[in-house]
Amino acid sequence: MPETPSPTPSGAPHFIASLMTPGHFRTAWRLPEADPGLHLSIDHYQRLARIADEVGLDAVFLGDAPALGPDIASTPGGGIDPLVLLGNLLAVTERVGAVATSSSTYNAPYNLARRFQSLDIVSKGRAAVNVVTTFAPAAAANFGWSAAPEKEVRYRRAHEFLEVVTKLWDAWGPGSLPRDKESGIYGDVDRIRRIDHRGEFFSVAGPLPVPAGPQGRPVVVQAGGSEGGLRLAGDFADVVFTVAQTQGKAVAFREDIRARAAAAGRDPDAVKVSLGVIVLVGETDADAQERLAALQATLPLVDVAQNLLATLGLPDHGVDTPILVEDLPELAQGGEGSTGFQVSLRALVAEQPRTATELARLTVGASAGGHRLVVGSPEAIADDLEDWWRAGTADGFTVMYADTAVDFERFARLVLPLLAGRGLFREAPVGSTLRARLGLAGDPRRTRDVIPSGARGDRPA
Repeated sequence: MPETPSPTPSGAPHFIASLMTPGHFRTAWRLPEADPGLHLSIDHYQRLARIADEVGLDAVFLGDAPALGPDIASTPGGGIDPLVLLGNLLAVTERVGAVATSSSTYNAPYNLARRFQSLDIVSKGRAAVNVVTTFAPAAAANFGWSAAPEKEVRYRRAHEFLEVVTKLWDAWGPGSLPRDKESGIYGDVDRIRRIDHRGEFFSVAGPLPVPAGPQGRPVVVQAGGSEGGLRLAGDFADVVFTVAQTQGKAVAFREDIRARAAAAGRDPDAVKVSLGVIVLVGETDADAQERLAALQATLPLVDVAQNLLATLGLPDHGVDTPILVEDLPELAQGGEGSTGFQVSLRALVAEQPRTATELARLTVGASAGGHRLVVGSPEAIADDLEDWWRAGTADGFTVMYADTAVDFERFARLVLPLLAGRGLFREAPVGSTLRARLGLAGDPRRTRDVIPSGARGDRPA
Protein backbone atom coordinates (compact mmCIF):
# COMPACT_ATOMS: atom_id res chain seq x y z
CA MET A 1 0.00 0.00 0.00
CA PRO A 2 1.21 3.59 -0.58
CA GLU A 3 2.64 5.31 2.44
CA THR A 4 0.24 7.75 4.10
CA PRO A 5 1.17 9.79 7.16
CA SER A 6 -0.65 8.58 10.26
CA PRO A 7 -0.69 11.51 12.66
CA THR A 8 -1.53 11.07 16.30
CA PRO A 9 -5.31 11.50 16.58
CA SER A 10 -6.38 14.97 17.62
CA GLY A 11 -9.16 16.09 19.92
CA ALA A 12 -10.56 13.33 22.10
CA PRO A 13 -11.09 9.63 21.38
CA HIS A 14 -14.54 8.28 20.65
CA PHE A 15 -16.02 5.71 23.04
CA ILE A 16 -18.33 2.94 21.84
CA ALA A 17 -19.67 0.60 24.52
CA SER A 18 -20.32 -3.10 23.99
CA LEU A 19 -23.56 -4.41 25.48
CA MET A 20 -22.50 -8.08 25.33
CA THR A 21 -24.06 -9.80 28.33
CA PRO A 22 -23.09 -11.36 30.70
CA GLY A 23 -19.79 -9.89 29.56
CA HIS A 24 -16.68 -10.80 27.61
CA PHE A 25 -16.01 -13.36 30.28
CA ARG A 26 -18.86 -15.38 28.79
CA THR A 27 -18.91 -17.59 31.89
CA ALA A 28 -19.61 -14.64 34.23
CA TRP A 29 -23.18 -15.98 34.60
CA ARG A 30 -21.71 -18.57 36.97
CA LEU A 31 -20.79 -15.99 39.60
CA PRO A 32 -22.93 -16.39 42.75
CA GLU A 33 -24.45 -12.90 42.43
CA ALA A 34 -25.08 -13.09 38.66
CA ASP A 35 -28.49 -13.35 36.97
CA PRO A 36 -28.04 -16.12 34.33
CA GLY A 37 -30.94 -14.79 32.23
CA LEU A 38 -29.80 -11.18 32.02
CA HIS A 39 -28.91 -11.36 28.31
CA LEU A 40 -32.64 -11.67 27.52
CA SER A 41 -33.79 -8.82 29.79
CA ILE A 42 -34.93 -5.63 28.04
CA ASP A 43 -34.89 -3.87 31.42
CA HIS A 44 -31.17 -4.66 31.72
CA TYR A 45 -30.36 -3.29 28.27
CA GLN A 46 -32.49 -0.18 28.75
CA ARG A 47 -30.68 0.51 32.01
CA LEU A 48 -27.31 0.31 30.27
CA ALA A 49 -28.50 2.48 27.36
CA ARG A 50 -29.82 5.16 29.72
CA ILE A 51 -26.50 5.22 31.56
CA ALA A 52 -24.67 5.55 28.23
CA ASP A 53 -27.01 8.37 27.23
CA GLU A 54 -26.67 10.14 30.56
CA VAL A 55 -22.87 10.18 30.56
CA GLY A 56 -22.65 11.04 26.84
CA LEU A 57 -21.06 7.93 25.31
CA ASP A 58 -20.93 8.04 21.52
CA ALA A 59 -22.60 4.70 20.81
CA VAL A 60 -23.55 1.28 22.12
CA PHE A 61 -22.74 -1.84 20.15
CA LEU A 62 -24.04 -5.39 19.76
CA GLY A 63 -22.42 -8.20 17.82
CA ASP A 64 -24.42 -10.96 16.21
CA ALA A 65 -24.27 -14.32 14.45
CA PRO A 66 -27.26 -15.78 12.56
CA ALA A 67 -26.97 -19.19 14.22
CA LEU A 68 -26.93 -20.82 17.62
CA GLY A 69 -23.35 -21.84 18.34
CA PRO A 70 -22.13 -24.92 20.20
CA ASP A 71 -21.05 -22.71 23.12
CA ILE A 72 -24.69 -22.62 24.30
CA ALA A 73 -23.75 -25.70 26.32
CA SER A 74 -21.71 -23.53 28.68
CA THR A 75 -22.48 -19.85 27.91
CA PRO A 76 -25.51 -17.76 26.89
CA GLY A 77 -26.12 -17.50 23.16
CA GLY A 78 -26.25 -14.29 21.18
CA GLY A 79 -29.80 -13.59 22.27
CA ILE A 80 -32.08 -10.90 20.85
CA ASP A 81 -31.69 -9.67 17.26
CA PRO A 82 -29.51 -6.54 17.64
CA LEU A 83 -31.52 -4.44 15.18
CA VAL A 84 -34.72 -5.06 17.15
CA LEU A 85 -33.02 -4.53 20.49
CA LEU A 86 -31.09 -1.41 19.52
CA GLY A 87 -34.16 0.08 17.88
CA ASN A 88 -35.87 -0.17 21.25
CA LEU A 89 -32.89 1.40 23.03
CA LEU A 90 -32.73 4.32 20.60
CA ALA A 91 -36.38 5.01 21.38
CA VAL A 92 -35.66 5.48 25.10
CA THR A 93 -32.52 7.60 24.67
CA GLU A 94 -31.73 10.99 23.13
CA ARG A 95 -28.10 11.13 22.09
CA VAL A 96 -26.26 7.80 22.20
CA GLY A 97 -25.79 6.12 18.82
CA ALA A 98 -26.25 2.42 18.08
CA VAL A 99 -24.07 -0.01 16.09
CA ALA A 100 -25.91 -3.19 15.05
CA THR A 101 -24.08 -6.10 13.44
CA SER A 102 -25.54 -7.59 10.25
CA SER A 103 -24.18 -10.31 7.98
CA SER A 104 -23.55 -9.53 4.32
CA THR A 105 -23.45 -13.28 3.69
CA TYR A 106 -27.04 -13.93 4.72
CA ASN A 107 -28.82 -10.64 3.97
CA ALA A 108 -30.02 -8.92 0.82
CA PRO A 109 -28.53 -5.45 0.26
CA TYR A 110 -31.95 -3.88 -0.43
CA ASN A 111 -33.45 -5.05 2.87
CA LEU A 112 -30.43 -4.05 4.89
CA ALA A 113 -30.19 -0.63 3.23
CA ARG A 114 -33.87 0.05 3.89
CA ARG A 115 -33.78 -1.10 7.53
CA PHE A 116 -30.77 0.98 8.49
CA GLN A 117 -31.94 4.02 6.50
CA SER A 118 -35.24 3.75 8.39
CA LEU A 119 -33.41 3.36 11.72
CA ASP A 120 -31.39 6.47 10.94
CA ILE A 121 -34.58 8.46 10.31
CA VAL A 122 -36.45 7.33 13.42
CA SER A 123 -33.36 7.77 15.64
CA LYS A 124 -32.65 11.27 14.24
CA GLY A 125 -29.24 10.32 12.87
CA ARG A 126 -27.85 7.82 15.37
CA ALA A 127 -27.67 4.58 13.34
CA ALA A 128 -24.65 2.51 12.32
CA VAL A 129 -24.30 -0.92 10.75
CA ASN A 130 -21.40 -3.26 11.42
CA VAL A 131 -21.13 -5.31 8.23
CA VAL A 132 -19.55 -8.74 8.71
CA THR A 133 -19.19 -11.94 6.73
CA THR A 134 -20.28 -15.23 8.30
CA PHE A 135 -18.43 -18.56 8.09
CA ALA A 136 -20.28 -20.66 10.70
CA PRO A 137 -21.62 -23.88 9.12
CA ALA A 138 -24.75 -23.68 11.28
CA ALA A 139 -25.60 -20.31 9.75
CA ALA A 140 -25.35 -21.71 6.23
CA ALA A 141 -27.79 -24.48 7.10
CA ASN A 142 -30.24 -21.94 8.53
CA PHE A 143 -30.48 -20.24 5.15
CA GLY A 144 -30.75 -23.38 3.04
CA TRP A 145 -27.09 -23.56 1.99
CA SER A 146 -25.18 -26.82 2.12
CA ALA A 147 -22.00 -25.01 3.19
CA ALA A 148 -20.77 -21.49 3.85
CA PRO A 149 -19.00 -19.80 0.93
CA GLU A 150 -15.20 -19.74 1.08
CA LYS A 151 -13.67 -16.67 2.67
CA GLU A 152 -12.53 -15.11 -0.62
CA VAL A 153 -16.03 -15.50 -2.07
CA ARG A 154 -17.65 -14.10 1.08
CA TYR A 155 -15.55 -10.96 0.92
CA ARG A 156 -16.05 -10.55 -2.82
CA ARG A 157 -19.77 -10.77 -2.17
CA ALA A 158 -19.47 -8.35 0.77
CA HIS A 159 -17.70 -5.80 -1.44
CA GLU A 160 -20.50 -5.87 -4.01
CA PHE A 161 -23.05 -5.91 -1.18
CA LEU A 162 -21.77 -2.60 0.21
CA GLU A 163 -21.49 -1.17 -3.28
CA VAL A 164 -25.22 -1.82 -3.75
CA VAL A 165 -26.14 -0.57 -0.27
CA THR A 166 -24.32 2.74 -0.72
CA LYS A 167 -25.85 3.20 -4.18
CA LEU A 168 -29.29 2.72 -2.65
CA TRP A 169 -28.55 5.19 0.13
CA ASP A 170 -27.42 7.74 -2.46
CA ALA A 171 -30.31 7.30 -4.90
CA TRP A 172 -32.32 10.26 -3.62
CA GLY A 173 -30.62 13.37 -5.00
CA PRO A 174 -30.74 16.94 -3.64
CA GLY A 175 -34.19 18.47 -4.06
CA SER A 176 -35.91 15.08 -4.38
CA LEU A 177 -38.79 16.19 -2.15
CA PRO A 178 -39.96 19.70 -3.08
CA ARG A 179 -43.30 19.10 -1.30
CA ASP A 180 -44.80 22.00 -3.21
CA LYS A 181 -48.43 22.42 -2.15
CA GLU A 182 -49.25 24.95 -4.89
CA SER A 183 -48.14 22.73 -7.80
CA GLY A 184 -49.08 19.49 -6.10
CA ILE A 185 -45.61 18.06 -6.69
CA TYR A 186 -44.46 16.14 -3.63
CA GLY A 187 -41.49 14.23 -5.04
CA ASP A 188 -39.35 15.10 -8.07
CA VAL A 189 -39.12 11.75 -9.82
CA ASP A 190 -36.23 12.99 -11.97
CA ARG A 191 -34.12 13.30 -8.81
CA ILE A 192 -34.98 9.88 -7.38
CA ARG A 193 -32.82 7.47 -9.32
CA ARG A 194 -32.97 3.77 -10.00
CA ILE A 195 -29.57 2.22 -9.44
CA ASP A 196 -30.08 -0.68 -11.89
CA HIS A 197 -27.19 -2.65 -10.43
CA ARG A 198 -26.15 -5.82 -12.23
CA GLY A 199 -23.21 -7.69 -10.76
CA GLU A 200 -21.74 -11.06 -9.92
CA PHE A 201 -23.97 -11.63 -6.90
CA PHE A 202 -26.80 -9.10 -7.03
CA SER A 203 -29.35 -7.63 -9.40
CA VAL A 204 -31.08 -4.63 -7.80
CA ALA A 205 -33.21 -1.96 -9.46
CA GLY A 206 -33.83 0.43 -6.56
CA PRO A 207 -34.39 3.03 -5.31
CA LEU A 208 -35.41 2.77 -1.65
CA PRO A 209 -38.88 3.99 -0.66
CA VAL A 210 -37.39 6.39 1.92
CA PRO A 211 -35.05 9.37 1.43
CA ALA A 212 -31.74 9.83 3.16
CA GLY A 213 -31.80 10.35 6.91
CA PRO A 214 -30.05 13.06 8.91
CA GLN A 215 -26.63 11.45 8.37
CA GLY A 216 -27.00 11.07 4.61
CA ARG A 217 -25.75 7.53 5.07
CA PRO A 218 -25.82 5.52 8.28
CA VAL A 219 -22.30 4.99 9.61
CA VAL A 220 -20.64 1.85 8.18
CA VAL A 221 -18.46 -0.18 10.55
CA GLN A 222 -16.24 -3.08 9.44
CA ALA A 223 -14.31 -5.55 11.54
CA GLY A 224 -12.53 -8.10 9.33
CA GLY A 225 -8.77 -8.47 9.68
CA SER A 226 -8.09 -10.60 6.58
CA GLU A 227 -6.98 -9.09 3.28
CA GLY A 228 -10.57 -9.14 2.02
CA GLY A 229 -11.76 -7.39 5.17
CA LEU A 230 -9.02 -4.76 5.01
CA ARG A 231 -9.83 -4.03 1.37
CA LEU A 232 -13.50 -3.68 2.29
CA ALA A 233 -12.57 -1.30 5.10
CA GLY A 234 -10.42 0.89 2.89
CA ASP A 235 -13.14 1.18 0.25
CA PHE A 236 -16.28 1.60 2.36
CA ALA A 237 -15.86 1.77 6.14
CA ASP A 238 -16.35 4.88 8.22
CA VAL A 239 -15.14 3.04 11.33
CA VAL A 240 -12.88 -0.01 11.47
CA PHE A 241 -13.14 -2.14 14.60
CA THR A 242 -9.82 -3.82 15.39
CA VAL A 243 -7.92 -5.93 17.88
CA ALA A 244 -4.34 -5.48 19.09
CA GLN A 245 -2.30 -6.71 22.04
CA THR A 246 0.68 -4.41 21.43
CA GLN A 247 0.90 -0.72 20.63
CA GLY A 248 3.18 -1.38 17.67
CA LYS A 249 0.62 -3.65 16.02
CA ALA A 250 -2.15 -1.15 16.64
CA VAL A 251 -0.21 1.77 15.17
CA ALA A 252 0.75 -0.28 12.12
CA PHE A 253 -2.88 -1.32 11.59
CA ARG A 254 -4.09 2.28 11.72
CA GLU A 255 -1.43 3.36 9.22
CA ASP A 256 -2.43 0.51 6.90
CA ILE A 257 -6.13 1.41 7.01
CA ARG A 258 -5.37 5.07 6.28
CA ALA A 259 -3.19 4.05 3.34
CA ARG A 260 -5.92 1.82 1.96
CA ALA A 261 -8.46 4.63 2.23
CA ALA A 262 -6.09 6.97 0.36
CA ALA A 263 -5.53 4.34 -2.34
CA ALA A 264 -9.30 4.15 -2.79
CA GLY A 265 -9.43 7.89 -3.40
CA ARG A 266 -10.73 8.72 0.06
CA ASP A 267 -9.50 11.17 2.66
CA PRO A 268 -7.60 9.08 5.25
CA ASP A 269 -9.26 11.13 7.98
CA ALA A 270 -12.64 9.88 6.71
CA VAL A 271 -12.06 6.45 8.25
CA LYS A 272 -11.66 6.02 12.00
CA VAL A 273 -10.04 3.09 13.77
CA SER A 274 -11.79 1.86 16.93
CA LEU A 275 -9.61 -0.37 19.10
CA GLY A 276 -11.32 -3.04 21.18
CA VAL A 277 -10.32 -3.26 24.83
CA ILE A 278 -11.84 -5.28 27.69
CA VAL A 279 -11.95 -3.54 31.06
CA LEU A 280 -12.32 -4.95 34.54
CA VAL A 281 -12.79 -1.97 36.83
CA GLY A 282 -12.09 -2.45 40.52
CA GLU A 283 -12.76 0.01 43.29
CA THR A 284 -9.04 -0.47 43.97
CA ASP A 285 -6.31 -2.48 42.26
CA ALA A 286 -6.69 -5.17 44.94
CA ASP A 287 -10.44 -5.35 44.38
CA ALA A 288 -9.84 -5.68 40.64
CA GLN A 289 -7.49 -8.61 41.14
CA GLU A 290 -9.98 -10.35 43.42
CA ARG A 291 -12.72 -9.96 40.82
CA LEU A 292 -10.36 -11.20 38.09
CA ALA A 293 -9.59 -14.35 40.09
CA ALA A 294 -13.31 -14.99 40.62
CA LEU A 295 -14.06 -14.60 36.90
CA GLN A 296 -11.13 -16.76 35.83
CA ALA A 297 -12.34 -19.47 38.19
CA THR A 298 -15.50 -19.76 36.05
CA LEU A 299 -13.49 -20.60 32.91
CA PRO A 300 -12.87 -24.17 31.69
CA LEU A 301 -9.21 -23.26 31.20
CA VAL A 302 -7.97 -26.63 29.90
CA ASP A 303 -10.60 -26.73 27.16
CA VAL A 304 -9.97 -23.10 26.24
CA ALA A 305 -6.21 -23.62 26.14
CA GLN A 306 -6.57 -26.63 23.84
CA ASN A 307 -8.84 -24.64 21.51
CA LEU A 308 -6.27 -21.85 21.40
CA LEU A 309 -3.55 -24.31 20.47
CA ALA A 310 -5.72 -25.62 17.64
CA THR A 311 -6.31 -22.04 16.47
CA LEU A 312 -2.56 -21.45 16.40
CA GLY A 313 -1.96 -24.66 14.45
CA LEU A 314 -0.32 -26.42 17.44
CA PRO A 315 -2.86 -29.11 18.43
CA ASP A 316 -0.21 -31.39 19.94
CA HIS A 317 1.52 -28.71 22.03
CA GLY A 318 1.14 -29.03 25.81
CA VAL A 319 -1.20 -26.51 27.43
CA ASP A 320 1.44 -25.63 30.04
CA THR A 321 4.46 -25.73 27.72
CA PRO A 322 5.69 -22.26 26.70
CA ILE A 323 5.04 -21.41 23.05
CA LEU A 324 7.96 -19.84 21.20
CA VAL A 325 7.69 -17.74 18.04
CA GLU A 326 9.60 -20.39 16.13
CA ASP A 327 6.98 -22.97 17.18
CA LEU A 328 4.25 -21.15 15.26
CA PRO A 329 3.43 -22.37 11.75
CA GLU A 330 3.05 -19.80 9.00
CA LEU A 331 -0.20 -17.88 9.29
CA ALA A 332 -2.59 -19.37 6.76
CA GLN A 333 -4.10 -16.84 4.38
CA GLY A 334 -7.71 -17.28 3.38
CA GLY A 335 -8.44 -19.78 6.14
CA GLU A 336 -11.67 -19.78 8.11
CA GLY A 337 -12.00 -18.06 11.46
CA SER A 338 -10.73 -14.69 12.59
CA THR A 339 -7.42 -13.55 11.11
CA GLY A 340 -7.34 -10.68 13.62
CA PHE A 341 -7.64 -13.11 16.52
CA GLN A 342 -4.71 -15.17 15.25
CA VAL A 343 -2.56 -12.08 14.71
CA SER A 344 -3.40 -10.90 18.22
CA LEU A 345 -2.44 -14.23 19.79
CA ARG A 346 0.82 -14.31 17.82
CA ALA A 347 1.67 -10.81 19.04
CA LEU A 348 1.40 -12.02 22.64
CA VAL A 349 3.76 -14.93 21.90
CA ALA A 350 6.19 -12.62 20.09
CA GLU A 351 6.23 -10.34 23.11
CA GLN A 352 7.42 -13.25 25.29
CA PRO A 353 6.97 -17.03 25.38
CA ARG A 354 3.62 -17.93 26.94
CA THR A 355 1.74 -21.13 27.63
CA ALA A 356 -1.69 -21.78 26.17
CA THR A 357 -3.11 -21.57 29.70
CA GLU A 358 -1.59 -18.11 30.12
CA LEU A 359 -3.01 -17.06 26.75
CA ALA A 360 -6.45 -18.30 27.82
CA ARG A 361 -6.31 -16.05 30.88
CA LEU A 362 -5.05 -13.05 28.91
CA THR A 363 -7.72 -13.38 26.21
CA VAL A 364 -10.68 -13.84 28.58
CA GLY A 365 -11.14 -17.47 27.69
CA ALA A 366 -10.79 -16.71 23.97
CA SER A 367 -14.42 -15.54 23.81
CA ALA A 368 -13.38 -11.95 23.15
CA GLY A 369 -11.42 -12.63 19.99
CA GLY A 370 -8.02 -11.83 21.42
CA HIS A 371 -8.84 -8.34 22.69
CA ARG A 372 -6.58 -6.86 25.33
CA LEU A 373 -7.74 -7.16 28.94
CA VAL A 374 -7.03 -4.21 31.24
CA VAL A 375 -7.53 -4.81 34.97
CA GLY A 376 -7.25 -2.24 37.74
CA SER A 377 -8.62 0.73 39.61
CA PRO A 378 -10.39 3.53 37.72
CA GLU A 379 -7.13 5.49 37.71
CA ALA A 380 -5.21 2.52 36.29
CA ILE A 381 -7.77 2.02 33.52
CA ALA A 382 -7.70 5.73 32.63
CA ASP A 383 -3.87 5.74 32.62
CA ASP A 384 -3.79 2.76 30.27
CA LEU A 385 -6.27 4.22 27.79
CA GLU A 386 -4.49 7.56 27.82
CA ASP A 387 -1.15 5.89 27.15
CA TRP A 388 -2.51 3.92 24.17
CA TRP A 389 -4.37 6.95 22.80
CA ARG A 390 -1.33 9.22 22.92
CA ALA A 391 0.72 6.51 21.19
CA GLY A 392 -1.48 6.93 18.10
CA THR A 393 -2.94 3.43 18.25
CA ALA A 394 -6.50 4.38 17.29
CA ASP A 395 -9.04 7.16 16.86
CA GLY A 396 -11.05 5.82 19.75
CA PHE A 397 -12.03 2.74 21.71
CA THR A 398 -14.75 0.12 21.62
CA VAL A 399 -14.94 -0.68 25.31
CA MET A 400 -15.96 -4.18 26.30
CA TYR A 401 -16.60 -5.37 29.82
CA ALA A 402 -15.35 -8.35 31.77
CA ASP A 403 -18.70 -8.55 33.58
CA THR A 404 -21.13 -6.11 31.96
CA ALA A 405 -23.48 -6.02 34.96
CA VAL A 406 -20.66 -4.48 37.02
CA ASP A 407 -18.03 -3.01 34.73
CA PHE A 408 -20.31 -1.05 32.38
CA GLU A 409 -21.51 1.33 35.08
CA ARG A 410 -18.16 1.47 36.86
CA PHE A 411 -16.47 2.53 33.63
CA ALA A 412 -19.18 5.12 32.93
CA ARG A 413 -19.28 6.57 36.44
CA LEU A 414 -15.67 6.21 37.57
CA VAL A 415 -13.35 6.08 34.54
CA LEU A 416 -14.97 8.52 32.11
CA PRO A 417 -14.85 11.47 34.56
CA LEU A 418 -11.11 10.89 34.97
CA LEU A 419 -10.65 10.88 31.19
CA ALA A 420 -12.80 14.01 30.87
CA GLY A 421 -10.56 15.77 33.37
CA ARG A 422 -7.61 14.98 31.10
CA GLY A 423 -9.40 16.27 27.98
CA LEU A 424 -9.85 12.73 26.69
CA PHE A 425 -13.61 12.44 26.88
CA ARG A 426 -16.27 14.78 25.57
CA GLU A 427 -19.93 14.17 26.13
CA ALA A 428 -21.95 13.65 22.97
CA PRO A 429 -24.23 16.69 22.51
CA VAL A 430 -27.98 16.11 22.43
CA GLY A 431 -29.20 16.37 18.84
CA SER A 432 -25.88 15.63 17.16
CA THR A 433 -25.58 12.82 14.64
CA LEU A 434 -23.34 9.85 15.30
CA ARG A 435 -21.40 10.66 12.14
CA ALA A 436 -20.60 14.16 13.43
CA ARG A 437 -19.61 12.92 16.88
CA LEU A 438 -17.16 10.45 15.39
CA GLY A 439 -15.49 13.24 13.42
CA LEU A 440 -16.73 11.96 10.05
CA ALA A 441 -17.18 14.82 7.61
CA GLY A 442 -19.17 12.54 5.34
CA ASP A 443 -18.48 10.88 2.01
CA PRO A 444 -18.17 13.46 -0.81
CA ARG A 445 -19.92 11.00 -3.14
CA ARG A 446 -23.00 11.14 -0.91
CA THR A 447 -26.13 12.86 -2.13
CA ARG A 448 -29.05 13.41 0.16
CA ASP A 449 -32.31 15.12 0.84
CA VAL A 450 -33.47 16.16 4.28
CA ILE A 451 -36.40 14.30 5.72
CA PRO A 452 -39.59 16.19 6.56
CA SER A 453 -39.32 18.34 9.66
CA GLY A 454 -42.24 16.52 11.29
CA ALA A 455 -40.37 13.20 11.00
CA ARG A 456 -37.16 14.65 12.36
CA GLY A 457 -38.78 16.31 15.33
CA ASP A 458 -36.72 19.51 15.30
CA ARG A 459 -36.73 22.75 13.29
CA PRO A 460 -38.05 22.81 9.69
CA ALA A 461 -35.59 22.03 6.88
